Amino acid sequence: DEVRAIFRGAAAEGRTILTEPEAKSVLAAYDVTVPRILEARSPAEAEEHAAHLLKEWERVVVKLLSKAISHKSDVGGVVLNIETAKAAREAAEAIEARVRKVRPDADIEGYAVQPMVKMKHAHELILGVSRDPIFGPVVLFGAGGVSVEVVDDTAIGLPPLDDVLGEELIERTRIGRLLAGFRDRAPADRAAILRSLNAVSQMVVDFPCIAGIDVNPLLTGPEGAVALDARIELDLSRIEEEGPNPDLAIRPYPSGWEKTFTSQAGEEYTLRPIRPADIALYPDFLQCVSADDIRLRFLGYRRAFPDEMLKRLTQLDYDREIAFVAIRADGALAGISRLSADPNHESAEFGLLVRSDLQGQGLGWALMTHLIDYGRADGLSRIEGIMFDENDRMIGLARDLGFVIHDHPDDSTLELAVLELK
Repeated sequence: DEVRAIFRGAAAEGRTILTEPEAKSVLAAYDVTVPRILEARSPAEAEEHAAHLLKEWERVVVKLLSKAISHKSDVGGVVLNIETAKAAREAAEAIEARVRKVRPDADIEGYAVQPMVKMKHAHELILGVSRDPIFGPVVLFGAGGVSVEVVDDTAIGLPPLDDVLGEELIERTRIGRLLAGFRDRAPADRAAILRSLNAVSQMVVDFPCIAGIDVNPLLTGPEGAVALDARIELDLSRIEEEGPNPDLAIRPYPSGWEKTFTSQAGEEYTLRPIRPADIALYPDFLQCVSADDIRLRFLGYRRAFPDEMLKRLTQLDYDREIAFVAIRADGALAGISRLSADPNHESAEFGLLVRSDLQGQGLGWALMTHLIDYGRADGLSRIEGIMFDENDRMIGLARDLGFVIHDHPDDSTLELAVLELK
């Protein structure tokens, strides 16, 4: 694994901070766009690399490479807008002179020469990860650049993120509104920003050894997003620890619980855990569910499903709740099964809802058996469900699945279905 090899290399040298080329290699492994970096061991080699890059780019940047110095700007270790190869050599020599003066103890490994990336109508953003003593890893997004502390326009969220949660994080910042475009400024490439944000989130899910990430700036505009600078800090005691990160406040998406299913009508479906993005599928789904099926599922008529309720149904903490969706080949939502565990994680209540026009094709059985398998694997002792005594189809399905049906102790119109898993 390329990323772990980079981490192991740093750990072997006792370094908690990756070099910029190492950090950008990690980002690139997660499909974050980074500028091309040519490493030079001397000012003369920096001149050669600059000459090569200037054939394609108008300007280049020369940066200090020193494992002892992670904040290059603090020691004058960055020179921008270099137009000639000779100027690149002079920039490297000037960087060396400044570093020798302010940090004579620091070893200089060389210089990073890279294109000076510019975008029309660009914004500078910051992406980051840090560890909170209570919530564990948190993801930061906001306005970046050298004035990030002064502007103070950031928001934090809990990983893992996806496009929906990423959008909500972006919208909690002032710069998030600017990214949508205004006056003569075109909107920034939202998909590229979300891709970068989700990548940073996924990195800390996959690697518990990541103590911090700082991508600043992430230059973004209508043409995409590019990580111009990056810093990654490691916890050397956890280099070999496998993900998912146990410190996460929210359990990651259980991707191992995806499968395919063919209905009795011959249609193929994907059964998978629900995602926040599935909120977009609910309106069409609910239009295909009769009012009476809604009543039977929710034990009462519902005239509307507000956005906040749909968010609660789709944005789950998988540590306490799971929902499986059946997705048809055309992307439509066909059915949902759900388990909500008690605080002690001993028992859980189930729910099931299948589109009215697709009932009787085995979807309910497939969703429920998948749910039961998950509950058993998750260590639950018991699964329960409450239903109207008139709901013959659900009661029959529950019996076929091994549930024992009891009269509800508090309501004569209800039945209690119980399945012991242990």
